[in-house]
Amino acid sequence: MALAEEAKRRAAWAAVDAHVQNNHILGIGSGSTIVHAVNRLAARVKQENLNVTCIPTSFQARQLILQNDLTLSDLDQHPELDVAIDGADEVDGDLNLIKGGGGCLTQEKIVAGYAKCFVVIADYRKKSKSLGEQWKKGIPIEIIPMAYKPVTRALTKKFGGVAELRMAVSKAGPVVTDNGNFLLDWKFDKVHKWDDVNSAIKMIPGVVETGLFINMAERVYFGMEDGSISICEKPVH
Repeated sequence: MALAEEAKRRAAWAAVDAHVQNNHILGIGSGSTIVHAVNRLAARVKQENLNVTCIPTSFQARQLILQNDLTLSDLDQHPELDVAIDGADEVDGDLNLIKGGGGCLTQEKIVAGYAKCFVVIADYRKKSKSLGEQWKKGIPIEIIPMAYKPVTRALTKKFGGVAELRMAVSKAGPVVTDNGNFLLDWKFDKVHKWDDVNSAIKMIPGVVETGLFINMAERVYFGMEDGSISICEKPVH
């Protein structure tokens, strides 16, 4: 496990060093890999006396920013960001992502969507040719609580597979997101045209957002098993 953790750290450092500049407004993602990115960012701010402002994507990201004495702000004050850096649960050959294993997909997508450049950091286990190859827990979908039953039915009727309400571990009942919503994990059973499926799922009444990040990432930094960094750029079609 130490190998994967070291790979995350190297990817995070490479991305922060390549993309963060003085006076940047930064989107700070959520999850285990982001901890390394924020640590590196804090070190650079101290060493280089950088002026950066951080916009969080979750309660966790907000705490990380504050714990590292970085400047915290929000989209009200900064509706456009220079760079957003975030992790992913899986990345395919076209740099489409599955995100939301940690339950923060909606705010992550909002912050990434309003950044001029969206950069992803991950370890070698997240790299796939096609979605579902490595990540077996399904595509997270944030939903309004009252609609979980009809959304589940509509999803499986339209696209097949199985959709399960994500249950909490240290609390009775379902996981509740930072936005007060529920999560479905949709385990698809065939390869889909993800652009179309993403749009169609979003049209189901009661769906807030999906964990499909289609055509959003500009560049992905993978920390590899051998200690190298593999950088993948968005394909030009």
